[in-house]
Amino acid sequence: MYDTSDIRKGLKVLMDGNPYTVVEFQFVKPGKGSAFTRTKFKNLLTGGVVEKNIRSGEKLEPANVEEREMQFLYRDGDDFVFMDQSNYEQVHVGLDIVGDNHDLMMDNLPCAVLFFNDRAVDVSLPNFIEVEVTHTEPGARGDTSGNVTKPATVTTGAEVQVPLFINEGDVLKIDTRTKQYVERVKR
Repeated sequence: MYDTSDIRKGLKVLMDGNPYTVVEFQFVKPGKGSAFTRTKFKNLLTGGVVEKNIRSGEKLEPANVEEREMQFLYRDGDDFVFMDQSNYEQVHVGLDIVGDNHDLMMDNLPCAVLFFNDRAVDVSLPNFIEVEVTHTEPGARGDTSGNVTKPATVTTGAEVQVPLFINEGDVLKIDTRTKQYVERVKR
């Protein structure tokens, strides 16, 4: 069992028979009454967010979740096929579970897949990936007054805002958590 002092971002708990992960938390000590922790939980099955106040001393049940290192193989319609690195077992994961990062998935990408009762409930990509720019407009010369960006399409199909000096064929480092350009990679 977890105590209120164990609450941290990313903690997996079981509430009402469903697995949740802590998205945000804030310890509150009002002038009158007992202290509590204001916590936002995200349901790992539905994606819904719930806000709950947990009083000091309350216990939280840990969720029976398992995280496995898997490799993304290919896309099959609306499913994404992952392979377990240890036993070569293949798992089909739906588009709804992969979420917004579906356009950053590239072949052989190592991912962390979270399972609840042997069912995939979440996919985490590495924090940074390197992709090549397949299409972007040339930057306007002399337009450098500030942080000016332009859209660029990368090999995975995602569109990312990049600085004006980026050209087609450049390899970029992209932050998968924010889908933002980090730097140009020299090869």
